[in-house]
Amino acid sequence: MVTKRDKNAQRLKRHRRVRGKISGTSERPRLAVYRSNANIYAQIIDDVKGVTLCAASTTEKGFDGIGSNKEAAKKVGKMIAEKALAAGVTEVVFDRGGYIFHGRVSELAAGAREGGLKF
Repeated sequence: MVTKRDKNAQRLKRHRRVRGKISGTSERPRLAVYRSNANIYAQIIDDVKGVTLCAASTTEKGFDGIGSNKEAAKKVGKMIAEKALAAGVTEVVFDRGGYIFHGRVSELAAGAREGGLKF
């Protein structure tokens, strides 16, 4: 019998391994990415205090368009960069959430870099 691997379980395993190595501080918070089939979400988190400083996603009221393509991911990257700069954050640690740095995840990172975040 052929058994199919659980892709999300594999992703969570990678995510836990990466989270053991990176952490967000007050000087350099963590930019966390979550990608679902329909939407993409980004948060800037201070892990020392346990606080989300700002967040952006394709489910927000101000967002127009399809939430599951590269253009949407780039827009979310620019939105999170704009909100981060307003909150006084310029440098972040990028947490890809166990996803491969390709496609929508890399476009979100490119949009955040274009918006002014450094990582």
